[in-house]
Amino acid sequence: MPLERIVSTALQIVDDEGADALSMRTLAQRLGSGTATLYRHFDNRTALVAHVVDRMFGAVDLNGDELRAMGWQQALRTVAHTMFEALARHRNAARLMAEEIPLGPNAMALREHCLAALLDSGFPPRLAAHTFATLARYVLGFAIQVNGHGGGQRDDAHLSAVFQSADPALFPATVTVAGSMPVPIEDEFSFGLELLLSGLAHLRDDA
Repeated sequence: MPLERIVSTALQIVDDEGADALSMRTLAQRLGSGTATLYRHFDNRTALVAHVVDRMFGAVDLNGDELRAMGWQQALRTVAHTMFEALARHRNAARLMAEEIPLGPNAMALREHCLAALLDSGFPPRLAAHTFATLARYVLGFAIQVNGHGGGQRDDAHLSAVFQSADPALFPATVTVAGSMPVPIEDEFSFGLELLLSGLAHLRDDA
């Protein structure tokens, strides 16, 4: 059985039923085969999860030379937004990435492209390593939350009504900014990313 079909099916299970639903037995049943077939490809569930995670990184189709040519800030901005969009499509699977640092070929290639862009731009090695690790964790955290906890959509209309109806005697600051709340999560992501990039620029200049 082709590895591509196995990994695609595993990702579909996670998308449909959640990360905890993925097991060798469940995957074999979905494929209409026995677990022995799967164990020819993967030693255990951890190895299977690593392939599923790297499949998501494969959706982040970015050219390393183009990233290095656009300058480190635009390169990181492009990677972050592309990763966010790719992972947000698979929020359940994105949770799997929190279990360990991704080391599959797609993840390694993306990491290499980003680190090269940073080193080319004068980042010392330690700062470059910290920068990529922090950026990846930032993107992952937002991707996991993008559709709300428990898979439900956030009711922004209700939240807005709550903020705007707050007692101004008790919550005057909240009432003052109520017209701008809640902040859409995509706007939160972009705003925070720009803060990160601004702070990193100062760190690089000081290094």
